[in-house]
Amino acid sequence: MAAGRTTAKRKVILITDGDQVARKAVEEAARKVGARVISRSAGNPTPLQGHEIVRLVQQAKNDPVLVMFDDNGHGEEGYGEKALRELVNDPSIEVIGAIAVASNTAYVEGTRVDFSLDQQGHIVRDGVDKDGVPLGLRQPVIMGDTVDVLNECNVPIVIGIGDIGKMGGKDAFCKGAPITTSAILEILKRSGCDVP
Repeated sequence: MAAGRTTAKRKVILITDGDQVARKAVEEAARKVGARVISRSAGNPTPLQGHEIVRLVQQAKNDPVLVMFDDNGHGEEGYGEKALRELVNDPSIEVIGAIAVASNTAYVEGTRVDFSLDQQGHIVRDGVDKDGVPLGLRQPVIMGDTVDVLNECNVPIVIGIGDIGKMGGKDAFCKGAPITTSAILEILKRSGCDVP
């Protein structure tokens, strides 16, 4: 490395969903906001290890970089959570936010979020279910198969959301994945990044 040259940390948004419907929605949202997405991180469960994802993030053309993680409904720690933890702990990565995705997984602790977006794209101070319907918990908590690990990570903003690309068709990629796009824009805005 040349003298005086520094390598900036890559700005990453974590997304705790990775099935093929979610992948299409995340790719569409990334296109709309000018972000990059690591499509190879999609899978059910996550097909790559954390260090492999880090390498792909480092090769991305620009920030922010969207990375998907999925435990395939596994209530205990699975591949997605292990890869997420490894990525978060890498010194070359700056996590600027996370989108915690609700699922119907049983026996999970859940994670506190700063707020959620419901299926209409409205900010709610509550958790939401996988359809994006507020849970009425009076506290912002998301239950999902790949969200518990976020409790251990120092993520500056965590937004709860329903099942990406679905929510009764309201977040479909063919409609522009509006709820996912809004969540990404909220993270960019609150982290001081340029917002399109």
